[in-house]
Amino acid sequence: MRIAQIAPLAESVPPKMYGGTERVASWLTEELVRQGHQVTLFASGDSKTSAELVACAPQGLRLSGIRDHTASHLAMLAKVRERAAEFDIIHFHLDLLQHALFTDLAHKCVTTLHGRLDLPDFLPAYRAFPQMPLISISDCQRQPMPDTANWLATVHHGLGPGLCPFDKRGGDYLAFLGRITPEKRPDRA
Repeated sequence: MRIAQIAPLAESVPPKMYGGTERVASWLTEELVRQGHQVTLFASGDSKTSAELVACAPQGLRLSGIRDHTASHLAMLAKVRERAAEFDIIHFHLDLLQHALFTDLAHKCVTTLHGRLDLPDFLPAYRAFPQMPLISISDCQRQPMPDTANWLATVHHGLGPGLCPFDKRGGDYLAFLGRITPEKRPDRA
């Protein structure tokens, strides 16, 4: 298959620092290439990939000091749109900015939502684009809008093989993988 992976421009793919979405996009991109698919990654120019890289910013925007990433993402989406006929699947790892530009191509688009959906500001936007297929990263993530969105599936984030070997002996600790921020809810862990 010919697959476009569209990553956020905040960090490189894979990220040099924090960047969970970019890390997952990298793992998925590299595995798809390994399986023989033709993959094109739209990301920042400092990204490292075995796929074809379309550099949509010289480097991750967080490191460049650009505060508002909207203009850069719109320019990237214009590049994706120009090349859309080349792809069987266009996989977005963005929130929803692309929906307004790709509704006529919804049949070949999918968006994996990597972040929070419990913010009331999001609901009207997702309601406006019911034809856009979405992937959640957990069933719990869907709770704020279970019937509002066009959910295709839940695909849980995972770690690459060998990154965290299982030890059945266990231990006297709690491992928390994620930013320690209120939105991650470490108090509920």
